[in-house]
Amino acid sequence: MLKKSNFNGLAGLVMAWLIGTCIAGFSPDAQAAGKQVRHHSLPSRQDAKVKPELSGRKRIGHASVYAAKLAGKKMADGTKMNPHSDNAASKTLPLGTTAKVTNLQTGQSAKVTIRDRGPYVKGRILDVSPATAHQIGITKHKGVAKVQVTPIAAPTTNDSAKPGIPAKKVKANKPTSAGQRQ
Repeated sequence: MLKKSNFNGLAGLVMAWLIGTCIAGFSPDAQAAGKQVRHHSLPSRQDAKVKPELSGRKRIGHASVYAAKLAGKKMADGTKMNPHSDNAASKTLPLGTTAKVTNLQTGQSAKVTIRDRGPYVKGRILDVSPATAHQIGITKHKGVAKVQVTPIAAPTTNDSAKPGIPAKKVKANKPTSAGQRQ
């Protein structure tokens, strides 16, 4: 029979294990199935390796459609996901960038605004709203298409947009004397 002090020690170890696994991003059910639960607010190590795309060059890759369950959820820029607008998610383009997305199989194009981060699936470079997917010919049946993404304009640090030039830090020109101020 276990002594009370041994029982308390064992209970303490179990509690520490449960707390540790929850903090690490595991749930007991997912752990039993061998899966890790990823919280959207916590970036993965893979996400940390992604560098922002500031060259303004065209990119070719696969685009997918936002899941219907994300409608109304907050995106990275703070707005709610509207399935009827031109929302898109990119891991590398700056938030607020407008870009032209062309489905390379159908030749159809649409303009999107990068408002979110993702997609978090290897090989995909863009998630688009259902409305944009319909415009460029991505069907529910297929769900993914090979696309070309061409940045049109990106925001600068002073909230203006430069056509075809991605966001970069802009140093403010400060007058050095009172005579130069107007």
